[in-house]
Amino acid sequence: MNGRTPQVDGYIRKNKQWQDELERLRTIVLDCGLTEEVKWKHPCYTLDGRNIVLIHEFKEYCALLFFKGALLNDPIGILIQQTENVQAGRQIRFTNVDEIVEMEHILKGYINEAIEVEKAGLSMKFKETTDFPMPQELQTKLDEIPALKTAFERLTPGRQRAYLLHFSQPKQSKTRTARVEKWMQPILDGKGLNDR
Repeated sequence: MNGRTPQVDGYIRKNKQWQDELERLRTIVLDCGLTEEVKWKHPCYTLDGRNIVLIHEFKEYCALLFFKGALLNDPIGILIQQTENVQAGRQIRFTNVDEIVEMEHILKGYINEAIEVEKAGLSMKFKETTDFPMPQELQTKLDEIPALKTAFERLTPGRQRAYLLHFSQPKQSKTRTARVEKWMQPILDGKGLNDR
C-alpha cells in the first residue's frame, strides 16, 4: 500500500471537489517518507509520531499545512499564515491539480526542510497567554466569580488563549458578554472550546 491508510482513502473518496488535488498531495508527501495518519479528521503526516504536515480543504482551495511553517525558509513567498493569531502553522494553497503538479519539486523541498526542522528539534517561541488581550467582559466575570477565575487559571495555556481569542472576536460588548456566559460552565468543568 506504500504507506497509504484506508482512512485516508475514504477521506479522499468522500471529497468530490478536491479529490485529484488531495490524492496528488498525498502522493508527494508519502514520497518524502512520512507516516500517514488521520488527525483532526484530516490526513496528517508524521515523523516518529511528530506532526509535520496536514492536508486539508476549504471551499475555495485545498492546502498543505506545515505545523512549524514559520520556521521554514520561504524564498518564493508561498507560505501563508491563515490568520494573525496563528503562530507556527503555515499553508501552501492550491485551486487545481495542475498547480500541484507544477510545484511538486518545490513542495518536496519544503516538506524535506520541515522534516529537517523536526529532526533538529527546533521549536517556536510562542506568545505567552498574558500577551493576549483580556476582554473586559471576561475580566468582570472572573472578578465577580472567584471559582471561575480559579478554573480559568487552571486551564492549559492553549485553552486559555483559545477562550481569549474567542471572547475578543465580537465587536459588540453584549455579544462578548453572551459568549463569556455561554462558556462559563465548560470553563468551570476544566474544558476548552474544542473539548466535547
